[in-house]
Amino acid sequence: MRHRISFLSVCSLALLTSCAASRDSAVRLDLWGDPAPLAAAERTIVITSSTQYINVVGGETIKFVVGDKAFAWNFDGITEGYRFKLNLAAPPQLLDHTVIAYVDPNPQYPNGR
Repeated sequence: MRHRISFLSVCSLALLTSCAASRDSAVRLDLWGDPAPLAAAERTIVITSSTQYINVVGGETIKFVVGDKAFAWNFDGITEGYRFKLNLAAPPQLLDHTVIAYVDPNPQYPNGR
């Protein structure tokens, strides 16, 4: 009986760990914007190892430079202010630390619509 309880505990822990690990992958990025071509960017933000957050405005398209690589993101998601891990929008393994994107409301929609 003791081995059965131990086995169930290990299985439960493994399930909880996999759920926590997949939580970020289940996020709907389309609520926060879309990838964009680099040429569409209105401004550039350089991300270094000390960058913890970035501030943008809804409706902006930003080019992010990380070392010798770059990607662009169009912050055309929900109209209210929001924040999310920019790592989720960046190409895989491009950011080696968490960077939070703080997005101010899009000024084209003053009533949040």
